[in-house]
This record gives sequence, C-alpha cells and structure tokens, in this order.
Amino acid sequence: MFFRNPFFHHHMRDRMRDCSGGGPGFRGRGPKLFEAGAMRYIVLQLIAEKPRHGYEIIKAIEELIGGGYSPSPGVVYPLLSMLQDQGFVTVTPDGNKNLHTITPEGQAFLDENRAFVDAIKDRMSSKGRGGGSGDIRHSIKELLMLMSKLRARNLTPEQIAKIQVILNQALQDIAAI
Repeated sequence: MFFRNPFFHHHMRDRMRDCSGGGPGFRGRGPKLFEAGAMRYIVLQLIAEKPRHGYEIIKAIEELIGGGYSPSPGVVYPLLSMLQDQGFVTVTPDGNKNLHTITPEGQAFLDENRAFVDAIKDRMSSKGRGGGSGDIRHSIKELLMLMSKLRARNLTPEQIAKIQVILNQALQDIAAI
C-alpha cells in the first residue's frame, strides 16, 4: 500500500513554487515559447519544407531556437497524429519510423496563415540569436554538466580555488550588466 505524507507533498509543492519564482501560472519550465496551438504551425511548416520523421522535427525545432528548447516526444507525436487526422499530413512507413508529408490541404492551411507562421518563426529564430534566454539556459546546462564532470575528477585544492575565482568573477560580471 502506498503511503502519502501530506506534509511532504505540500512542503515540496511550496518549495518548488518558491524556487521557481512562479505563481499561479507557473508550469515548472519557465515561460512558454509557444502560444497555445502555435506549435502545430511550426511542425506543419517544417514538414512543408521537406518530409520528416518525428525525431527530425524535434531536432529541427531545437536548431531553430538555438538549442535552448527541445519539444518532448509527448508533445510532437500527438500533434503529428492530430495533423494527420485533420488531413494536413500523410504518413508513410519508412523502416521502423513514419515519414510525414504535407497534403494540399495542409499547404493551403499554411498559406492562409502565412503571416502567423512567419511571426512564430521570427520569434523562434530571435531566441537562437541571443534575443531570448534560450542560449543562456543552454550555457547554464553546459556549465552544470562540466561541473558534474569536474566533481568526478580528483581536483587539487589549487584547481578548486582557480575554478572558484573564475565563477566568482563571472557572477560579478553578470551582476554588473
């Protein structure tokens, strides 16, 4: 039998909210890059550029944004099914993957919404050029991964002191911006 500790549950929920800085609208991952429904326009546009597998779509979106965001398969694959149900894409088995191709109806839908699609793509590409926080998040992730690797090594006290000086200087430089 599973025992749920109500104190722990509420304590952790409050800690997560406090750490996130988020209030009632907090979703746990920071501000959303896409407005409701906007992802389908981008996915459809990527398929219009060339037929793609789901994984290729995920990677293409990540590249558009400059590595700061990667949609989960749990978002992309149901969206691909929805686009197929709407008649906007066809699916062809390609080995153990499915290749998605735009239909004339899907292209017409994109053409009717061209201004919106272009605005979303512009916003996405500005995130990748440093116009947003995606590249900062990526740099922080890289730093954390490096620190994790360094922790596994046997650093000398001198090396640790050198790293502390570099990190403190970076903190001061960032705070001065």
